[in-house]
Amino acid sequence: LQEVAARGGPVIMIAPKSAPDPHGAGIRRVDAPDCHSLIAPLVYAIPVQLLAYYTAVQKGTDVDQPRNLAKSVTVE
Repeated sequence: LQEVAARGGPVIMIAPKSAPDPHGAGIRRVDAPDCHSLIAPLVYAIPVQLLAYYTAVQKGTDVDQPRNLAKSVTVE
């Protein structure tokens, strides 16, 4: 995280409310609910997917047809 911040990149930390505050300036924190570690990936996937979607929309990227997407299944 410190390397990204040192290069001027935005750092967004998604963590449970009980996690310690991040060290360093310019780090944004998004509080997520406290939950069991087994379901945490499911809970955290939603805000990460929304972040990726809105970032792509703001950049003008076609979210339905990403470039360099190769067809991985072929029917014979």
